[in-house]
Amino acid sequence: MLQRIALFAMFIVCFSNCTRNDLGPAPVADDYPREVVEWKQERVESLSDSTGWLRLAGMYWLEEGVNSFGSGPEVDIRFPEGTIAENAGTFTLENGRVIMTPDPDVGITYDGETVSEFVLYDGDEFPEVEHGSLLWHVIVRDDLTGVRLYNKDNPKADEFTGFPRYEIDPNWHHKAKYIPNPEGTTVSIVNVMGQQIDAVSPGILEFKIDGELYTLDAIESTDRMFIIVGDETNRTETYQAGRYMYIDYPEEGSDYTIIDFNKAYNPPCAYNSFTTCQLPPLQNRLDVAITAGEKRPVNWDGLESLPI
Repeated sequence: MLQRIALFAMFIVCFSNCTRNDLGPAPVADDYPREVVEWKQERVESLSDSTGWLRLAGMYWLEEGVNSFGSGPEVDIRFPEGTIAENAGTFTLENGRVIMTPDPDVGITYDGETVSEFVLYDGDEFPEVEHGSLLWHVIVRDDLTGVRLYNKDNPKADEFTGFPRYEIDPNWHHKAKYIPNPEGTTVSIVNVMGQQIDAVSPGILEFKIDGELYTLDAIESTDRMFIIVGDETNRTETYQAGRYMYIDYPEEGSDYTIIDFNKAYNPPCAYNSFTTCQLPPLQNRLDVAITAGEKRPVNWDGLESLPI
């Protein structure tokens, strides 16, 4: 009986692998290296934009009630020294609603117009206000409500040309089988603050590396699939908490798509500690080294160590 069970298990493993001979590295166009370089340049421009992750200068969680803000030592929410008046006004958090009341002489603007009492958050919209080189808006993470601050005056962001990365390798441009999940399927995702959400998962991606079959659970995004993946390089060369990718859905009539590991990129917590990025679910932590995409940032003020 035990021999039959063992033989049946071997059959299942063989069947899963042998019926996936269509998986593996996918052909690339002649201009593929240029495509990846252009993708990298677009990422550099996005990260160094006025509200790019590189210009994030603070994240301040609000207490229920009145929270004073400014750059002075006595306020509840302290912006960087010299960037705004010591006492610039208040943020009032009440029943999930955030009202900003600036001091009259500070000069905070929305859409170019100076504001007095201003609704920063009322359940859905997140308007951005400005003062000098500063720009901020409200963020909501589960039961936490806070203010996310950017500083456009950031020489480090101005000089940014990209993170260290592996050489572009067409062998990491992989054909993958897309297996849709039943409607309503979710996966548990934890962020760097320990908060957990159940994210909608449209499907699973099957692919092969060196003949071995692997899977990744996808997360629903706007018009593409979002992937959070960990692998063996996280221990030594890439960011400890994994990397991100976006994957196209298969074209109509097809079950296949492309996973391009050359476009695996660092989450924002790799280079800025004022972030709340998500960690790979256990099933997306692969026991293989993916030597492609962005490497661990060097000399950035990100989180130095996270569980893998």
